[in-house]
Amino acid sequence: MPNPKQITERYFQSPSKYIQGPSAIKNAALYLEKLGKKPLLACDSNVFNIAGKSLLTTLESHGFQITHVEFAGESSAQEIDRMVGLGEGCDFVIGMGGGKTMDTAKAVASKLNLSVAILPTTASTDAPCSALSVIYTPNGEFERYAFFHANPDVVLVDTTVIARAPARFLAAGMGDAIATNVEAKLCKNSINFGGGLQTEVASAIGNKCEEVLLKYGKLAYEANKVQAVTPAFEAVVEANTLMSGLGFESGGLAAAHAIHNGFTAIPSLHHLLHGEKVAFGTVAQLILIGAPSAELDVYLSFMLSVDLPITFAQLGIPDVSDDEIRRVAKLSCAPGETIWNMQDPVTEELVFGAIKGADAAGRAYIARVGKSA
Repeated sequence: MPNPKQITERYFQSPSKYIQGPSAIKNAALYLEKLGKKPLLACDSNVFNIAGKSLLTTLESHGFQITHVEFAGESSAQEIDRMVGLGEGCDFVIGMGGGKTMDTAKAVASKLNLSVAILPTTASTDAPCSALSVIYTPNGEFERYAFFHANPDVVLVDTTVIARAPARFLAAGMGDAIATNVEAKLCKNSINFGGGLQTEVASAIGNKCEEVLLKYGKLAYEANKVQAVTPAFEAVVEANTLMSGLGFESGGLAAAHAIHNGFTAIPSLHHLLHGEKVAFGTVAQLILIGAPSAELDVYLSFMLSVDLPITFAQLGIPDVSDDEIRRVAKLSCAPGETIWNMQDPVTEELVFGAIKGADAAGRAYIARVGKSA
């Protein structure tokens, strides 16, 4: 049951400050100085070379004393504890990089009871704005969600840095973001991540997120391929990061993300980005609730336009077995999973059918539009 305690309060939450624009890192000291002067900076070696050095130089020129810790690659309990041990004496945490780095930084800040600033270097997930982290096992399987008492204090998005990332990351962010409205519409009577019902504002943000993606997604994707910061690119970065972040957290998640979590049971999919699996999960959710063909075609067309996977072959598992899909369905329907936010009937068998049906729908659509899988 989506709302077993019959909660009636509506709840909306967000980061304290969100800043987005080209070369925004050059003003980082202005936005971060109120959090302290001795941050723990978590980022991997690639991100450090791409943007971390610039941030370090900027902050040190303003009197900051930075403790840099290299992120090991997985947002696991073990990695979080390792960073917590290195964060003693710091007065706030900076998470710079992709979704797993940001999730780790948020968890570290929560354990140390410190403020946290998030500086994404891709627009590949809606993780930057949320008061939660996805925790994985050290080998990459979904383990649990961790929830925190507050959202990030600052989210600083430098679109010049974002534009230098491969366009695949922006597309994956769109795969994550396109699920926002699709899922939230099924969560009207469910408890959101803040512990209350969905507000009208959250619903409006979800609608706007989808509108921006469908209107500007392809343009932004092409701009990213040539590292151009354009109005369409800025709009989609905001949709992927802010709108989707606020929309999922205060609106709610349903089957698309649960099926993504189920896909972590297939090791050969671990190389895929979060949003690439969520995109396919969105198609499976639409099949699960019996969406009409015309509605389904809108999403399939959008996903193909930005090279998101809509078939097993495009996911890289053309010969996936029924037993493997049943394991995905079982994990998708685990107790406490977001799939239970839906009012629609849910069983492992129905989810199994929806996943297979999504592949069939994707193949049929490709056959109609003439694009090879």
